[in-house]
Order: sequence, then C-alpha cells, then structure tokens
Amino acid sequence: MRLINLVPSRGLRVGLTVLPFLLLIIVYAISADIRLTENPDDKLLPSFGQMADALQRYALREDPRTGGWLFWDDTLSSLRRLFLGMAVATALALVLGISLGAIPLVSATLSPAVAVISMVPPLAILPVLFIVFGLDELSKVMLIVIGITPVMTRDLEQRAREIPQEMLVKAQTLGANTWTLILRVVLPQLMPRLLIALRLALGSAWLFLIAAEAIASTDGLGYRIFLVRRYLAMDVILPYVAWITLLAWTMDMALKKVTTLLFPWCEGR
Repeated sequence: MRLINLVPSRGLRVGLTVLPFLLLIIVYAISADIRLTENPDDKLLPSFGQMADALQRYALREDPRTGGWLFWDDTLSSLRRLFLGMAVATALALVLGISLGAIPLVSATLSPAVAVISMVPPLAILPVLFIVFGLDELSKVMLIVIGITPVMTRDLEQRAREIPQEMLVKAQTLGANTWTLILRVVLPQLMPRLLIALRLALGSAWLFLIAAEAIASTDGLGYRIFLVRRYLAMDVILPYVAWITLLAWTMDMALKKVTTLLFPWCEGR
C-alpha cells in the first residue's frame, strides 16, 4: 500500500499527536539535568521543579508591591488587548472584504490600496503608532488592528469573488437588490471563511501584542517576559511562553469548533 493512502486510526492519531511533545519534554529534561549537574547555578535550562516554583510565585502568591497575582493580572491585560484588537479587525475586515469583493466600484478604488497596505511590516510603524496614539492601550490595540486587518480583508475579498455568478444572477432575477444580495447571498458565504481567516491571523495577532507590550507597557505577558529577561530568569520566561502557546492553541481550537458547529457544510474548516 502506498504511504499516501495510509490513514491512522483514532488511537494512533492521538499517539502520533502526543509523540513530538513527549519527545521534546524528554530531550529538554535530559539537557537540563546535564547542565544543572555540571553547574547548579545554570539559568539557561531550568528544571521543571524550578519552573514550577517560579510559576507558583507569580500565579499563587500576591505580589507585595501591587497586591495582585502577577501571572493572572498579566494574562487578563493581554487578553483584553488581544480580544479588542481582533474584534475591531474582524469587523473592519468583514465590511471591507464584502465591499471589495462584491462591489466593483469599491474594488477598483480601494483594492490596490489594501494590497499595498498589507505589505507594510506592522512592527516597522510601531514607533509611529506610539507617537500618534500615545503609549497607552490604544496604540497596542491599533497595532493588532493594522497588523491583521489587511490580510483578513484580502482573504475575504478573494472568497467573495469566488462566489458563483449564477447565484448572484438568480438572486437578481428574483428581484434582489444590492443590500439583499450582500445580506442573503454574500454574507452567508463569507462567515465561515471569516472564522478561518481569524484562526490564521491569530498567531500574528499574538506576535503584535507581545511586541507592543515589550516596548511600552506596565503589565501583560509580553511585558513580563521582557522585564525578567534582564535577570536571565528562564524559569519565568519558559512558563510564560508555554502559557501563551496554550492560550493561542485553545483559541484556535475554539474557533475551529465554532466553525464546525455553525457551518458544518463549509469545506476546509
């Protein structure tokens, strides 16, 4: 049997999924043990016990300076910025994607501009955002919006243009006007693609958030990582990175589940 035709069973699929993570943990544990045996004060590869102690200090003990739990306060601050930025970006991308993909006059006017803007590295204009919007929350949210909106817009625009013309012609034959076409034909076709585009943009959104928090912030996951790096506190940095990864993965799985439940007919979900 050809390799391309071999489909793993459910149990084997779970085992294969866990295998790379298990191997990574084993390799890390062995490497950390070797380094700490040679130098107990080594900070590059802390043991799992050291990371657990650091996480306990940040997550389960009140900070004597602020009176809060730093780990959870950082998480809430980052998630608030992330959700707000992604919500604004999603709304803008949906409106622009429909307009560019379904209305030729709008497409001819704005589509080239959106294509050019999508090529601008968002991190390159971060100083501009700080100058224009200040160092508060708005600049961090705007970086996420500017970073992912153009890409999501172009994705939705392309999907709108892929809608069969026969559907649009039939709707117009039945008396549908422009708004009816958009709301009853175009929008239902774009909604599952919107959730997929949001999943694809999730990694970039986290990247822009961490970058903004690292440069100008007083709380947040990115702020904490770049604050403790000066002390080479890898026992704090690695759990924070793992937590960010877990949050991102959970959000991705949640969006995938929502897409499956709401749009079971959608291919590529």
